[in-house]
Amino acid sequence: MLRFLPLKLGRLYRCLKLLLVVGLFVILLMNTHNLFASFQKNELTDRRFINLNKCPACFGTSWCRKFMNGQVSFETWGRLRFLDVFNVKNVYFAQYGEPREGTRRVVLKRLGSNQELAEIDQKICKRATGRPRCDLIQAMYKTEFARINGDVRLLTPDVVEGWSDLVHCPSQRLLDRVVRRYAETKDSGSFLLKNLKDTERMQLLMTLAFNPEPLVLQSFPSDEGWPFAKYLGACGRVVAVNYVGEDLWSFYNAPWEKRVDLARQLMDIAEQLTNNDFEFALYLLDVSFDNFAVGPRDGKVIIVDAENVLVADKRLIKQNKPENYDVWYESRFEECDREACLSFSKDSLCSRVTVDHNYYAICQNLLSRYATWRGTTGGLLHDPPAHIAKDGQLKALLDECTKPKKRWGRFQAAKELREYLTQLAAASSSAMARSGWCRR
Repeated sequence: MLRFLPLKLGRLYRCLKLLLVVGLFVILLMNTHNLFASFQKNELTDRRFINLNKCPACFGTSWCRKFMNGQVSFETWGRLRFLDVFNVKNVYFAQYGEPREGTRRVVLKRLGSNQELAEIDQKICKRATGRPRCDLIQAMYKTEFARINGDVRLLTPDVVEGWSDLVHCPSQRLLDRVVRRYAETKDSGSFLLKNLKDTERMQLLMTLAFNPEPLVLQSFPSDEGWPFAKYLGACGRVVAVNYVGEDLWSFYNAPWEKRVDLARQLMDIAEQLTNNDFEFALYLLDVSFDNFAVGPRDGKVIIVDAENVLVADKRLIKQNKPENYDVWYESRFEECDREACLSFSKDSLCSRVTVDHNYYAICQNLLSRYATWRGTTGGLLHDPPAHIAKDGQLKALLDECTKPKKRWGRFQAAKELREYLTQLAAASSSAMARSGWCRR
């Protein structure tokens, strides 16, 4: 009887697919009028649709003129509102047009699900009036977002500490950087709060508390070599960032040479975010295939979801010298029955100078045989060529980087893995060049 189980499951799967297709067709028929209207109307010019009417309880207004002028429009499927039920993260692809530059693709984000956005409204109302519903604009002026007024010279750690991952353990140096590089003000460049308008200050603080991703992208911009998507601007509760390319998951079954190159870049990102000349350690607390994308032209790996990034100021740690600050911190591997899970202590990340968290996160969730995503296991470096598998070095380094057997083993394994992947990538590049693969 058991041998018939796969056959029955296959039939069930086909039936479910058929029901889904039929269901979508019925929905299309029922929404025919709305369907045509959706293609004719640019909803991104609607103040209520982009929640511009909720400002200053929003993320900014720097791109509002572009939105209102119709320079930003959804791509085909993004115009169909009934498909939003499948778009839980509220991430859309759009076209942005400039007279001199032409049209290019951008990504629009609401920075949260509809439920999360509704909850932030309720929190603002409860803090201001004690009720879950209220006049949101008036309520904003009665919250802590407004109490930090223009008379306060600096945004200080004691005010915002713990609001989000970005400021779980903020230093004054980090907060000055965030304010100075805030892109939703015309007079950026100053770390003084008094140079921000009341509405700009409230927008900055709300973004910091609700979803600090825009502030991460602004404070550590791609133009300076940081591996993040480029921040473009905001209007209401819609933020625009540069479109990078297909997500990393799309390359899961790419040719081995391509996957080796991507793996090398991922380890380089882990190193850059951990050790850099600015002495800011940026720790990735959410690492999955969906949070990275690959440029179609240069093949460069970029982080496209920076909501859960903890920033620790190594200079401040060295200065304050908390207990065991100079003892290396090694993340502990733990078995997990969920996808893309990590074990870490935020307080330890904030109090140690030398930390292996980023190496651990990349190795476990993306590269090694322990990586689990969408029902698959084996990681980006699955099924290596026979001669590499036989050698055993790659497997040994990945295992030690993920689940070290030696004390401090991950630090050494990560260093050697970066070098090994660099050698493999160089060898593959040379082989392809000799075979004429690169010729046009």
